[in-house]
Amino acid sequence: MMARLTSVSALEVLIKDILSRRDPQKTKVSVCSGTGCRAYDSEKVIDSLKAQLLHDGLNEKVEVVTTGCHGFCELGPVMVIYPDHTSYFKIKTEDVGDIISETLAQGKLVDRLLYVDQEGNVQAKEDDIPFYKYQNRVVFGNNQLIDPENIEDYLALDGYQALATCLGSLSPEEVLEIVKKANLRGRGGGGFPAGQKWEATRNAPGDVKYVIVNADEGDPGAYMDRSILEGNPHSVLEGMLIGAYAIGAHKGFIYIRQEYPLAVEHLNRAIEQMLELGLLGENILGTGFNFEISVHRGAGAFVSGESSALMSSIEGKVGEPRPKYIRTSISGVHGCPSDLNNVETWANVPVIINKGVDWFTSIGTEGSKGTKIFSLVGKVNNTGLVEVPMGMSLQDIIFKIGGGIPNGKKFKAVQTGGPSGGVIPEEMLDLPVDFDALDKVGSMMGSGGMIVMDEDTCMVDVAKYFLEFLADESCGKCVPCREGITQMLHILKMVCAGEGQPGDLELLEEVAAMTKDCSLCALGQSAPNPVLSSLRYFHAEYEAHVNEKCCPAHVCKDLITYHIDPAKCKGCGKCLRNCPVNAISGEKKEPHDIDLEKCTKCDTCFLVCPPKFRAVTKLSGNETLPVSDV
Repeated sequence: MMARLTSVSALEVLIKDILSRRDPQKTKVSVCSGTGCRAYDSEKVIDSLKAQLLHDGLNEKVEVVTTGCHGFCELGPVMVIYPDHTSYFKIKTEDVGDIISETLAQGKLVDRLLYVDQEGNVQAKEDDIPFYKYQNRVVFGNNQLIDPENIEDYLALDGYQALATCLGSLSPEEVLEIVKKANLRGRGGGGFPAGQKWEATRNAPGDVKYVIVNADEGDPGAYMDRSILEGNPHSVLEGMLIGAYAIGAHKGFIYIRQEYPLAVEHLNRAIEQMLELGLLGENILGTGFNFEISVHRGAGAFVSGESSALMSSIEGKVGEPRPKYIRTSISGVHGCPSDLNNVETWANVPVIINKGVDWFTSIGTEGSKGTKIFSLVGKVNNTGLVEVPMGMSLQDIIFKIGGGIPNGKKFKAVQTGGPSGGVIPEEMLDLPVDFDALDKVGSMMGSGGMIVMDEDTCMVDVAKYFLEFLADESCGKCVPCREGITQMLHILKMVCAGEGQPGDLELLEEVAAMTKDCSLCALGQSAPNPVLSSLRYFHAEYEAHVNEKCCPAHVCKDLITYHIDPAKCKGCGKCLRNCPVNAISGEKKEPHDIDLEKCTKCDTCFLVCPPKFRAVTKLSGNETLPVSDV
């Protein structure tokens, strides 16, 4: 048990002691144990590694660090060996012996575990791998250096020094001014300047004020906040304490969804360690500042990410939004002034204090400073979490970091901002990614979801998918959102089913505009974005669905049929054996045929047909097989 710190100088002494016990040249093996890598048995890899090192008598020479997410989730479990920065991917327990005998004992590389890019180039060092090379991991970089259950790891990397600076030598007003000058904008979606929100809460009448971490991350495909809390919870907690000091709050809440058990576990452990050290509770670091934190677990409603809905949920009420006649910074939790920022916003605060306003504002664009973490997913070779400076182009994110589109397919669009964001077409790939640029083209930053789509994606189906999600997640409190989303979804379902009529697209735009203008909260106000943006940039695709009853991407089941090209079919029987409804017939080594009456359009035959044959074809509308093949 560590002694309670009673002064700022005592923290400095502790940090010096921790650093004196650490050899920067000692071999350290950092292994990702975030949720994604755990799904690939990273815990078994870690246990095997530790056991084998102990057996070989190397446990004193080699330190194994169990960390949070490294970001390159496509290739997990991920391992980085320091100080050489050797990176291994897709580690299995059977690889542990070779890693120890070859790399740790002799300094040799295990070639099969190295990164290989799309052109076959091999990279052994982390900084040479394009996925990492073009990033700027200001907030996320320490994830792979820290055991989230060991506060000493955080302290060894300047942890809580920003808090000590604020409590020991800066007034609350000075801290507030630093955040305002840094122009730190909220990373949760709206991009509202954090300093202005802090100031409004600080100046609001009332003695009791609250600060809140919004960790109710619910966008499909997004997991940035979860990974920060799993891997480096102290960065968020330190930012939260600094904000509370600047605002004059002595109580805080962390609102985190029920589906994030590992993040909750690491948060609770971090809070325990802070209390033990005197970094939380009464008279923090002997400065007279008091602060306590409660972790509140939400039930997973997407709408609870909205500020007033989240605060209603904290109060034990139904998580639904309230009219914003009075902002939550004036009247939030229990009617008290409450400041709400998301996980990534809070994690930026200690960095700004430690490195300074000038350093922070040197990164990014004029209106969007610093970096942003995105979950890069979908039809892209390198999926995972990426942190880039504001202003990097979509082209660079998707093709330099993401490695481009798999299987030689053509890029079609990227959807940013989660289910409430918009789609951006190929001709806008040079767009700089920041709050204002995305807003101008009908999309949004959102919390940082970035879903890449290729030529096989139907944009009408994409809009329908996101509206189905939003229809389920709408609280139904206001008519424009409840009925507007329902009616937009109804039209899209008709269009995808081949039942669209002339005038439907005009009606769709009209309903979308009404929903956007009249809804109570941001869920309804932003719900039309995927519809309006896809209509704007892919109108011809909508028209094909309505006028020609054709899905150009061959996705909408009601508009496609499956056929086997007799000129290409070699009778291998794969489609016949795998068809779940026995709709395929044919003799071995003879062309097969599909009974369209039985076919359920499950896509199985198309997926299992060997690429060298490509005999199964999807047709839509008036499309036909080439005459020479019939």
